[in-house]
Amino acid sequence: MAEKISSDRIIYEDNHFIAVNKECGEIVQSDKTGDVPLIDKVKQFIKERDSKPGRVFLEVTHRIDRPVSGVVLFAKTSKGLSRINNLFQEGKIQKKYWAIVKNMPPKDSDTLVHYILRDSKKNKSYAYHRDVKGSKIARLEYELVGRTQNYYLLSINLITGRHHQIRAQLSKIGCPIRGDLKYGYPRSNPDGGINLHSRIFAFTHPISGDAIRIVADPPNDKLWEQFMLLGVDL
Repeated sequence: MAEKISSDRIIYEDNHFIAVNKECGEIVQSDKTGDVPLIDKVKQFIKERDSKPGRVFLEVTHRIDRPVSGVVLFAKTSKGLSRINNLFQEGKIQKKYWAIVKNMPPKDSDTLVHYILRDSKKNKSYAYHRDVKGSKIARLEYELVGRTQNYYLLSINLITGRHHQIRAQLSKIGCPIRGDLKYGYPRSNPDGGINLHSRIFAFTHPISGDAIRIVADPPNDKLWEQFMLLGVDL
């Protein structure tokens, strides 16, 4: 039987969209690994739940990296897909992330502006303070919202959506994300993921006009629980 997601991972759904809380280690779309992508698991869930005899229409609207958890939004209709793509292009979607880092950031809050250069062969991006050939400007805002004895929690408003942007920019300021070996953290996490979580995805619904705010709980582990117990403000 084809693999599907469990219903408790669906965090938003209407006639045009469905949002899922992605787990660390899942791929959103097919890649060379041959692992079952999240989109196929969601299609199978819809097919069985709605008793659909034919092909289920479902398209990716955006992606988050394999080791990252949190909100992923899929389009269930072509109309929804084209409209949400327009919102992305117009910068009208708010994406907030949580990141756990070991090192205290230089400031409690700041706007980071770098030029991101992607190396496709290494599947890695590099952040520069100046414009270099082939780079794209990258912007994010961060705020220190929690701390434990050993770690700091940053809330990040992602303004542009470059390849590995948050990971590269935080590494550039000396704050690699916990578990992110690729960007300078000394150790991997037991689950192979990193402590970067797509927490909030908010937009004005392009068809109904309703204000949509999708929130995904972080993975169920002790470190995330410590920050949740602190009553971290969204």
